[in-house]
Amino acid sequence: MTRLGAFVVPVAGELEGVLAQVQAAEEGGLDLIGIQDHPYQRRFLDTFSLIPFLAARTTRVRLFPDVANLPLRHPAMLAKQAASLDVLSGGRFELGLGAGAFWDAIAAMGGPRLEPKASVDALEEAIAILRACWSGERTVSFAGRHYTVEGVHPGPPPVHDIGIWLGAYGPRMQRIAGRLADGWIPSIPRFPLEELAAARARIDAAAERAGRDPAAITRIANVNGVIADGPVTGYLKGPPSHWVEELTRLRDEFGFDGFVLWSEGDMIEQIVRFAAEVCPALRA
Repeated sequence: MTRLGAFVVPVAGELEGVLAQVQAAEEGGLDLIGIQDHPYQRRFLDTFSLIPFLAARTTRVRLFPDVANLPLRHPAMLAKQAASLDVLSGGRFELGLGAGAFWDAIAAMGGPRLEPKASVDALEEAIAILRACWSGERTVSFAGRHYTVEGVHPGPPPVHDIGIWLGAYGPRMQRIAGRLADGWIPSIPRFPLEELAAARARIDAAAERAGRDPAAITRIANVNGVIADGPVTGYLKGPPSHWVEELTRLRDEFGFDGFVLWSEGDMIEQIVRFAAEVCPALRA
């Protein structure tokens, strides 16, 4: 099944518009709402406060941070938040997760300033803690270089198996996605099209080495462009037929099973068009 959704920017001064975007996605039959997580951005609402606000105003769409800023969110607390959101939403929460970026801004908020290797090491430790906290075990302990928890009593348990979807751009992160995560969620065309085949091969090979079925790993692309009548003016900039052609290629050639729209145009209008003019062909 191809899962389709919308990417929401949590601008505090545009809350009415944010709600309208989410409502358009819900009414249009979309499956997912992804919300970027940049806690240091003064114009943005906190993503983990916005998600339950939106969950209470929807009944069907699944919500996820796209992607959660791990350096500013301790994994034990992140596990608690994620499980609570899953309970409160009736099993409609997934966890997009990233290793971190914008390190000056992270450090300004008191977070760690990590080199690339260390940030990926920390993410791998975090996945272990998240899994342990959702396992149903009464007591969880973990001793790592970046994170340590000792005798934590996690709970409540999530009501469904929360997916951990990694925003993975480097080769090592892609291998971790294949070995440990439930999904991969890059942004296209920020992630170059010419590198997709190699990334898919890394994820699949890592999954196979870990004894996992590569097909079980969710692949969702944040896709950036604009649906517009008339000629094609660039990648994902053109009429619905162009979108259907390019997203079908991403699905069939590179294994993507979901797409989240982030448009340069009016998002409400774009969500309506995406739901009505692009999604039916992809689902068919």
